[in-house]
Amino acid sequence: MHAPRHRTLSPEQATIFKKIDALMPELEQIYLDLHRNPELSMQEVRTAGIAAAWMKKYGFEVHERVGKTGVVALLKNGDGPVILLRADMDGLPVKEKTGLDYASQQTGTDRFGQAVSIMHACGHDFHVTWLMAVGRLLSENRNSWKGTVMAVFQPAEETSQGARAMLADGMVKRFPKPSVCLGQHVIPMPAGTIGYKSGVAMSAADSWEVKLFGRGAHGSKPQNSIDPVVMAASTVMRLQTVVSREVAMADSAVVTVGTLQSGFNENVIPDEALLRLNIRTFKENVRQRVLASVKRIIDAEAQASGAPKPPEYSVISQFPLTVNDESATQRTVEGISAFFGADRVVTVEPASGSEDFGLFGTAWNVPSVFWVIGGTDPELFARVQNGEDPSVMPVNHSPFYAPMLHPTLRTGVEAMLAAAYAWLD
Repeated sequence: MHAPRHRTLSPEQATIFKKIDALMPELEQIYLDLHRNPELSMQEVRTAGIAAAWMKKYGFEVHERVGKTGVVALLKNGDGPVILLRADMDGLPVKEKTGLDYASQQTGTDRFGQAVSIMHACGHDFHVTWLMAVGRLLSENRNSWKGTVMAVFQPAEETSQGARAMLADGMVKRFPKPSVCLGQHVIPMPAGTIGYKSGVAMSAADSWEVKLFGRGAHGSKPQNSIDPVVMAASTVMRLQTVVSREVAMADSAVVTVGTLQSGFNENVIPDEALLRLNIRTFKENVRQRVLASVKRIIDAEAQASGAPKPPEYSVISQFPLTVNDESATQRTVEGISAFFGADRVVTVEPASGSEDFGLFGTAWNVPSVFWVIGGTDPELFARVQNGEDPSVMPVNHSPFYAPMLHPTLRTGVEAMLAAAYAWLD
């Protein structure tokens, strides 16, 4: 992509950014409240209620319970383009260990029926606060733009359920077709900076649950068993060879086994084992090969162990590639750069994380642009870049992940507002 051209803000638009100062104390309290009270995927009732009430207060036409807990808020302001601005709302089944005085103490039951702690370990509390702030600023300053703003507060990004649930609930038919879909995410990058990537920006992801079948026995008589623990352990180890021996060096993939469960007692050999695994890829041909290899290995390990029946597979989640339209990315980055200056807006490499945001653009057949906001202490980030142990810098999904409150809160509001102005008349 060519370097961003210079785009200037109108005098009315430039004035709006100065009004963010007055909002910061209230926005900070909203963020702290959301961080203390995270909700799991498809359970975001409280968060959705906060977002919906705020948008109603500032004149949006609000539609609640879209895809169970999603919120779509519309603000029409004359003739002009329709832009979709998206924030995801869900927390993660993670016990927070940040030590912050506003750390989450929440617990709940996850989609597998397990009792878990809950944490905003991926910054979705920032995302919701940013979109609420931008909605208010655009509503209170309608003389600075023309068109329609569609603010989407999406559930269940972490499980890839949310965008699909909202679309299945008729989003495409119920709401106006946007000209562009815009979204942003906080990541470990120097706070105050914005990163973008044209084309493939984030990986595809496939998550499976696999049941392995054995034959139980007394722990003292393994000869009477077909041990699913050994079968599962061998499977996990062999799966590590998929990336190291079946994916070309010029390509990339990740195979992670995040769950291995089997048995309840030390002297009882169980009859089943359960694996949950996650696969990340950037190319469809690599994805197909890796998925096939993973299944081949699991089936073969079961057969080699003499399993009484083949493994059972179920899909837990599936994320598409996140692909940023080149022309739309150019226009969006120009708008962001008009406010921040080119030195704070940088290109980044494709991320191995995954998103369901792109499903909105695909459903409407319109371009999407997804960019990232830095949330890490710049000095700490520089030390890690210069060779310090990366473990000192917590990343998304870590129980220690705590993006800097300032300037991250303000930067996200400014970036989304600048991006919106790049598209609104």
